[in-house]
Amino acid sequence: MNIKESLAVSLDALRANKMRSVLTTLGIVIGVTTIIGMMSIVQGLQNYMVGELSVLGSNTFQVQKNPPIQTGRLDEKYRNRKKITLEHAMAIKEHATLVKSVGPETWHWGDAIRYKDKKTNPDVVIVGGTTEFQTSNNYFVDEGRFLSETDVEYSRRVVILGLDIVEVLFPHTNPIGKNVRVAAHKFKVIGTTEKQGNSFGESKDNRVLMPITTFHKIFGDRRSLHVTVQVKNPKQMNEAIEQVTGILRAVRKVPPGKPNDFEIFTSESLIDTFNDMSRSVKLAAIGIALISLLVGGIGIMNIMLVSVTERTREIGIRKSMGAKRLDILWQFVIEAVILGNIGGAIGIIFGVLIGVGIGAATPLPTAIPIWAVLLGIGFCSIVGLFFGIYPAAKAAKLDPIVALRYE
Repeated sequence: MNIKESLAVSLDALRANKMRSVLTTLGIVIGVTTIIGMMSIVQGLQNYMVGELSVLGSNTFQVQKNPPIQTGRLDEKYRNRKKITLEHAMAIKEHATLVKSVGPETWHWGDAIRYKDKKTNPDVVIVGGTTEFQTSNNYFVDEGRFLSETDVEYSRRVVILGLDIVEVLFPHTNPIGKNVRVAAHKFKVIGTTEKQGNSFGESKDNRVLMPITTFHKIFGDRRSLHVTVQVKNPKQMNEAIEQVTGILRAVRKVPPGKPNDFEIFTSESLIDTFNDMSRSVKLAAIGIALISLLVGGIGIMNIMLVSVTERTREIGIRKSMGAKRLDILWQFVIEAVILGNIGGAIGIIFGVLIGVGIGAATPLPTAIPIWAVLLGIGFCSIVGLFFGIYPAAKAAKLDPIVALRYE
């Protein structure tokens, strides 16, 4: 009997026991669904994060008090660090020869902006920045002008509005030159930004930018600053980071031999950190899937052993008519592999539907990785083959005379 005939016989046997075949594959279905579903979510999130974290560019790094990516409760050693101040940013600007620009910035969340009888929701992000903010954050004006050195030096009460705020307060009016109220203080609108879109589910157009010195007068200077640094030559990124590290250690009086009491990171380092985290999630998902596949494989072996027992007489008849051991072996191995791949196919369909459904119903991006689909198919074939060999070998070794007498 050739493989084609073995395949036909195996399919006939599976069709004769449809319900049992489907129930046997449940473990395989769950395992493959887990792989495809989880990987589509993790891969989509990873692709999204790589795009978002690349915003700093190849010639830019940032200085912060705490690590940019944190899991769980913030460690006490970070909480006890001194804040990054405007003086630290100015020291970098004055002494770092490899640096092109230094942009200190600070953020305040959850305020409402008012114009006459109109006001926004109390969810506006207020940013204190300098003239460097537009180039370091790709935050350019559409109308009007950006912050000037004079605005920062004299703590002028001027603001630049994001488009979300413009649409609420000035739906049919040019806002340039108008006065709005921010935290009960009057500010003159000097510009509006280009459309920024969303980042991490938050609208970047729902922001107000003011001089950092003005921000400190209104909201205080207790917050630690973020300092975005652009280097003159991207090829000297590492040297520039070392130079800035030395300046900050000196200004912040970090003793020799002690670790830095600040964090410096680039887009590349952020992406590497996130990839390490997502790799752990992927391995955990594969581990869970392998347990389900193991359970499914044991189910396949159990059902195949039952099938061998039920079809003992059939095996005896086939052997008496000239079927060889290899023919019987192939028949049952193919049957086990088909069972595994039926479960795999159903699992792939469910996994893809889960990924697409989550992507459509939530802001969470999803992407179906081809490697996860191929991995699922490969695992199913291996599971079917591995757990089908023993029942197939048992069937192939049956004595035809004994098998024919079996009732």
